[in-house]
Amino acid sequence: MDRDDQQPDSPRAPGNGAVALGVLAATAAVLLVQAASGTSSRLALLLVFLPALLAGLGTVAQTVAVSAWVTAVVAVHSVLFPPGDLTARLGTLLGVIAAEGAVIGLCARRVRRERQLSRMRQSAVALQRQLLRPLPVTTSDVRLDGLYRPVEQDALVGGDLYDIAATPHGTRVLVGDVQGKGLPAIGTGFAVLSAFREAAFREARLPAVADALEAAVERHNAYAVQSGEQERFVTATVLDVRSGDGGGVEVRAVNCGHLAPYLLRPGGRVESVVLDAGVPLGLASLAGGVRRPVRRFALPGDGVLVLLTDGVTEAQDASGAFYPVERGLAELAGVPADALPEALDRRARLWSGGRSRDDVTVLALRRAP
Repeated sequence: MDRDDQQPDSPRAPGNGAVALGVLAATAAVLLVQAASGTSSRLALLLVFLPALLAGLGTVAQTVAVSAWVTAVVAVHSVLFPPGDLTARLGTLLGVIAAEGAVIGLCARRVRRERQLSRMRQSAVALQRQLLRPLPVTTSDVRLDGLYRPVEQDALVGGDLYDIAATPHGTRVLVGDVQGKGLPAIGTGFAVLSAFREAAFREARLPAVADALEAAVERHNAYAVQSGEQERFVTATVLDVRSGDGGGVEVRAVNCGHLAPYLLRPGGRVESVVLDAGVPLGLASLAGGVRRPVRRFALPGDGVLVLLTDGVTEAQDASGAFYPVERGLAELAGVPADALPEALDRRARLWSGGRSRDDVTVLALRRAP
């Protein structure tokens, strides 16, 4: 079988052995039922539905092979148990061949579309991975471990973003999520990341960094409108972290409508860091202008600050209940910080039965060794 027809174009295709076994079993069952009926009914024609069923999941080569098998079985059956005249026999065979040809054409069209979607998704994921900084990253103040996993559903990627920059004003950290999925969402995320990488070094005050991100999203939305694309907003949290006295870290945070972080204190105690709700980036003008306050708190020397996107918090079980992040973090209190993001993602995926509806980003921030 052609390798290009197997991977990665038909990731759901059953194995050749399973297909062969299923086709042989179905053929034997149909022929045995006809033989047992003792009538002149032509139940063998029911086999023409096998390629149609396989066309929705199998490869083109599998569909062709099964179609050829069914056509051969029907032809042999017509010879052994012929209809009343030769015209009817030829009409039956030609009808089977035409039906199988149409099924093969539909299967080829499906596989071609899956190839296109797969390539688009792979390109988008590769692009986004190039935009996002590889982790872990260690600065003079903190170490940032993390995990980013793009959504596997619908051949699209979302707009999760994060970055860390060691600047003269301290270590600046960004985590955010762009509304929507696909390449347009990545474009918006790129605008935010570019603005952050410049403003984090330029601006001494953290609210000024958030204002620069707001301006970047507004400019990007203006271009999007001119191009006939959708305007988007971005939820984000911007942090400024600096080493403090006593081995701890002083954290300043400006929230722009993003999820609150979680603080893992020594002893396994977990608490949600209360931040002002804030207005998402790109919506400040609709709110008549906003002033984003700064929240200050301390990160203990052996504490861990966990930053998330909603790919974790919105993981749902079969009953529709959301994953209890705070309880999950408490259960992972003994896990090292560098392994914590992957462990939390694994717990959330287990909770949801492996179903992912959005990108997953988990960051673990702690004092630099």
